[in-house]
Amino acid sequence: MKKIVITGGAGFIGSHVVRLFIKRYPQYQIFNLDALTYAGNLENIRDIENEPNYTFIKGDIVDAPFIEALFLEHQFDGVVHLAAESHVDRSITDPLSFVKTNVIGTMNLLNAAKTIWNGNYEGKRFYHISTDEVYGSLGSDGLFTEMTAYDPNSPYSASKASSDHFVRAYGETYGLPYVITNCSNNYGPFHFPEKLIPLFINNIIQNKPLPVYGDGKYTRDWLFVEDHAIAIDLVFHKGKNHDTYNIGGFNEWQNIDLVKLLCAIMDEKLGRPAGTSEKLIVYVKDRPGHDLRYAIDASKINTALGWKPSVTFEEGLERTVNWYLNNEKWLHNITSGEYTSYYEKQYS
Repeated sequence: MKKIVITGGAGFIGSHVVRLFIKRYPQYQIFNLDALTYAGNLENIRDIENEPNYTFIKGDIVDAPFIEALFLEHQFDGVVHLAAESHVDRSITDPLSFVKTNVIGTMNLLNAAKTIWNGNYEGKRFYHISTDEVYGSLGSDGLFTEMTAYDPNSPYSASKASSDHFVRAYGETYGLPYVITNCSNNYGPFHFPEKLIPLFINNIIQNKPLPVYGDGKYTRDWLFVEDHAIAIDLVFHKGKNHDTYNIGGFNEWQNIDLVKLLCAIMDEKLGRPAGTSEKLIVYVKDRPGHDLRYAIDASKINTALGWKPSVTFEEGLERTVNWYLNNEKWLHNITSGEYTSYYEKQYS
């Protein structure tokens, strides 16, 4: 029986990965390690919390003695490392928190794996999930490939770039078996409502302004979160050691076009006259270091592992909207902070 620890498994992407592994690999024991900070929510994985091959552990990857003791106790065979501070705006106001979690936290996991595995790497794997933002900003042409030089422009992307370098260094220096993926913007159910799509869904429901940075022409590649979880599964099981794979949706949208599409979908779902939600759009002062365009070349993972996105953006966005409209209690609880009472009730 393989023992896999998934860090950040109560977060947005992590909860989808935990759910997929629990259901697809009943012979594995899955450990979900999460500090339950503002973006970690046990309601995200409530449907699988009683599965026999699932264990939740509350803990912080910044706590090095705790992490090493955890590895010693459970003798993990694999690490799927998703735990991270990930919101660029927060990194601008509090960069040190991003260094602590994204750099020091990753180092603690690497050190624990190196120490406990002690050179016996047969059947072991350290999988580090990163972001396309480490590559910096693209102009109007071109795509990020696995060979694109790193050029981070925000404290968030700099912290992720640093953690990527440390993972590779541990592979080269100590022989640690690792894989890294760099993914584009994710969207879908359970997304914490400070990121663009869930934030605007919530604001439209409440008839609040939709704040668009600058001229709204910043371009991102969008990937449905369930497709990302499937890609993570493939890379974890079939990816080549000491290799990197870019995961993207081949799906570029300017922010303002995405927002207008979302407004049209929401108006239809809420029974409002066409154009109602679009009137909520307001243009606000741009944030510092705002990258103009991200776009991923995902041909390597497609060729090597046979992965490609399974849903169109329009289909995925409609599924996302439907989920939020059908789960307004979740949305209210997570924005009000009341979800912490669920943890206290379940694990006091």
